[in-house]
Amino acid sequence: MSAAYCLAAPGHPLHGPYHDQEYGFPAREESVLFERLALEINQAGLSWLTVLQKRPAFRAAFAGFEVDRVAAFDEGDIARLIADAGIVRNRQKIEAVIANARRIQDLRRSHGSFDGWLQAHHPRAPTEWTRLFRQTFRFTGGLIVGEFLMSLGYLPGAHEPNCPVYQRILALAPPWSQAGAVAG
Repeated sequence: MSAAYCLAAPGHPLHGPYHDQEYGFPAREESVLFERLALEINQAGLSWLTVLQKRPAFRAAFAGFEVDRVAAFDEGDIARLIADAGIVRNRQKIEAVIANARRIQDLRRSHGSFDGWLQAHHPRAPTEWTRLFRQTFRFTGGLIVGEFLMSLGYLPGAHEPNCPVYQRILALAPPWSQAGAVAG
């Protein structure tokens, strides 16, 4: 998103709460990380407002973003999801979310958790993150990876320094604020 988000989001019924309580805040819980990745994938080519409007339907369709449940989805589930008007009905995106759940299961074995994998690779420059995500996950181009990492505090830029939320996030010591973070 852009600096304009800090100006436009406050007071909006969907953007406001996301801006004020989630965007840029560090998170470690697997279901939160997985949901954010899935939402960023589904946002590609659409507005963030569309994704926020569909968020409850995404949560229902993708089993609350419980990784093991989504990793077990099969062709019947894919057909169900493609027929679900409440979500983005794009087969590539649906298949990517399921495949990425399976990759997160692999990351548990290699790094203890998705969060452990992220921490093991931090800090990195955005281009290095994108390369790593493309090697690890499906449907993860530069914009998707950048927004995913910014939304979770791994990259700076979610909020302008004069935004009231910026100081709240800074107090939580997001990964980008820690010594040794790699910029640009």
